[in-house]
Amino acid sequence: MEKYFDTGETALQKIGKTKDVVIPLAEAALLLASRDRPDISLDRYRQHLSQISQKVRNAYIEKRQIDTNQINALKSVLVSEYGYSGDTVSYDSLQNANLIQVIDRRKGLPITLGIIYIHAARAQGWDIDGLNFPGHFLLRIEDGVKRTIFDPFNGGKTIEISDMRALIKKTLGNNAELSAKHYRAASNREILIRLQNNKKIRLLKSRKITEALTVVESMLEFSPSSPEIWYDAGILHKYLGNLQAAIIAFNHCYDVSTSINRKNQVMQIINELHRNLN
Repeated sequence: MEKYFDTGETALQKIGKTKDVVIPLAEAALLLASRDRPDISLDRYRQHLSQISQKVRNAYIEKRQIDTNQINALKSVLVSEYGYSGDTVSYDSLQNANLIQVIDRRKGLPITLGIIYIHAARAQGWDIDGLNFPGHFLLRIEDGVKRTIFDPFNGGKTIEISDMRALIKKTLGNNAELSAKHYRAASNREILIRLQNNKKIRLLKSRKITEALTVVESMLEFSPSSPEIWYDAGILHKYLGNLQAAIIAFNHCYDVSTSINRKNQVMQIINELHRNLN
């Protein structure tokens, strides 16, 4: 049975207190999307995701005797029936990082499309994960004894090692090489943070600092123990001249950080901010 939360800050805070493995990923992404579209009811979008899950189940049951694997069942519904695809025309548009608008348009980023694939697959009890892969969000599914990496942005295309090497070099430079960390499964919180980071980066590029800070603060609601997010909040508050709020954010960063170097760095910033306040 799918788990729903009321909209608003309280819902994200509840998710922040939920064990990572049971976070309802698509539901959380809808809640984050609703922060940008507070006038829209989520019921229709929840129903759409439920319909996708049911149709994937039906496709797998009906055709599994005809060499239909889990990925093919997902593709037959998401790609062939509903027409989901990566937005190659307006890739950097903010609407591609908002699950509500992705569902409306049937287009999005690898991360938003990946969340829909993960939702549909996990509804069947299938073993699927997003990968901690830089630059381009990839999925890995285990179907029996076979593990397959595939690309939700490009119609569920199977990704080979050569493809991953090319993507790594495109993102990190010609000297970059694949390593074990690139195959690590991303946690639900890490996926949600990556989703929101897509929004934050686009807003910062457009010099919309206040809006970017709002996105960072939404991340703190469901991931309040992340020193990196507290650090980002402190930097943005400092840039905006909110010195007292910056001090509070950096103090939180100091408290939750386990890195001595980061603690020393943050304490220097806190001392500097205190001097500027006096």
